[in-house]
Amino acid sequence: MASALDALGGEVVRLRARDGVRLMGRWLIADQGAGMGTGTAVGDAADEDEAEPWVTDPHEAIVLLHGWSGSVTPDLLEHAPYLRRTAGVLGLDFRGHGGSDDGPTTFGLLEVEDVAGALAWLGERGVTRVALMGSSMGGIAAIASVVVLGDGRLPAADVDPDAPAAPGPPPRPRIVAIVGDSVPPELAVGVAGRMRMPFGRAVADRAFARMARRVGGDPRGTQPIAVVGLLEDLPLLLVHGAADRTVPIRDARRLAGAAPPGARHVVIEGAGHGLAHATDPARYEAEVTAHLRAALRAART
Repeated sequence: MASALDALGGEVVRLRARDGVRLMGRWLIADQGAGMGTGTAVGDAADEDEAEPWVTDPHEAIVLLHGWSGSVTPDLLEHAPYLRRTAGVLGLDFRGHGGSDDGPTTFGLLEVEDVAGALAWLGERGVTRVALMGSSMGGIAAIASVVVLGDGRLPAADVDPDAPAAPGPPPRPRIVAIVGDSVPPELAVGVAGRMRMPFGRAVADRAFARMARRVGGDPRGTQPIAVVGLLEDLPLLLVHGAADRTVPIRDARRLAGAAPPGARHVVIEGAGHGLAHATDPARYEAEVTAHLRAALRAART
């Protein structure tokens, strides 16, 4: 895997979460001038040969957020080659994962702080428009981040009114789209799906109650089913595998049903948890690319 990552290239970066935890990531600039489609959703009437070609913009980026355990490296190897044809890609190791400092895994509660740090790092480099793409826990954190941090359309919300009159940090980028892959509606669904034991969801719920007492906040307060409706007009693409045993398709459809009007739900037949791209890479890449480019194109205007 190390040799494949070296072949992918990019820059290893160190940054800090909003609460100071040191994180590791990898930054890959966009493939300049590379284009594929126009940002029109698959199935819509569009003739790619006649469409305006996609041109990458250095002020745009995609933040790639991984699932529970491991690191973002496998996600980068799988997704960065085609994502870079749309924008630069920042793959982020959450706290307690990969090369980042130790920290509790809270399924969104503290991971939002990590996303905030990534947004600040990108803002310092002149990025103004960002899409979040996350798998499983990464998708949970992506949705929670927009709800907790805001999408950036109201910059005054990020201003400290008591700060001294001096040049401050550059504005954080606006979040213009989310792609969530294999996202459970409730945290207990995803954890119980991994345990595969009787009364797994009840056991998982009690574990989250204990976590809330330990870390000073309940991550279930921002679990996807509770907050996805607050995304309003933010473009949201949910992808699920029809054969997912961790997040069964009936639960995936509950989350999609709670999403705001205009959100898209793509089901990949035969795909297990987090395996939609591996199962049908052509459709997956076309759907994700179309979604991201449509959102970025709209934000440019």
